[in-house]
Amino acid sequence: MSTPLDGDAVLWSDAPGTRVGRPLLVLLHGYGSDERDLFGLVPYLPPEFAVAAVRAPLAPPFPAPGYSWYPIEGLENRDPAHVTAAATQLIEWADAAAGAHPSIGLLGFSQGAAVALQALRLDPARFAFAVNLSGYVTPGDLPGDAALAERRPPVFWGRGTNDDVIPGFLVDHSTEWLPTHVDLSGRVYPGLTHSVSEQELADVRVFLDKRLADTDD
Repeated sequence: MSTPLDGDAVLWSDAPGTRVGRPLLVLLHGYGSDERDLFGLVPYLPPEFAVAAVRAPLAPPFPAPGYSWYPIEGLENRDPAHVTAAATQLIEWADAAAGAHPSIGLLGFSQGAAVALQALRLDPARFAFAVNLSGYVTPGDLPGDAALAERRPPVFWGRGTNDDVIPGFLVDHSTEWLPTHVDLSGRVYPGLTHSVSEQELADVRVFLDKRLADTDD
C-alpha cells in the first residue's frame, strides 16, 4: 500500500492568497533528502510560477537521512511498481491542488525525476511539462504511454558525464524512450557528477521561460 504525501510538509514559494491563478511548478527531491533541498532553487526559477516543494513519503533505512520516493534496497529495488505507487500519490496530491492553478509542471532530481516522468506517463493530460535532472524513465509499459506519445509534452533532461549513480542501462533506456514519447530537449554536462550545476540551472530557466511563453500564445 502506498503512503500519501504529507500536505503539511509542503514548502510554498508564496503565500496562499498570491498563488491562485498562477502556473504551479512542483519540486521533487532525490533519495535521502527532503522538501528543503530543491526549494533552494526557487531564486533561479521564473517568478511567474507558484512553486511547491513536496516531501517524499518514505523514510530510508537507518542510518540514511531524509526521505525517499521508493526503496532502492533489497531484491525488489528495481520493481517499477514502487515508482508507479509514488507517482500515483503525487497525482492525487496534484489533483487536490489543481483547482487553484491553470497548469502544473514537474521538476525532479534523481528519484524525484523518475517519479515526475512516471506521473507524466500515468496522467499525460494533468501535467504540462517535466524537468528531469539526473533521473530516468522507469522501464515497462504503462496504459498512458500511447496518449503521452500523441500529446508529446515538453521535457528537459539534464545529466552529467560523470554521474555514476544512475545505471547505464537506465540512461540507455531513457535515451531511446523519451524522444518517441515527448518533445525532448536538454544537455549532457561534461564533468558533472550526480548533481546540478549553474549552467544546468541556466538551461532549466530558459526551458521554463519557454513554457511560460507557450501559455501566453
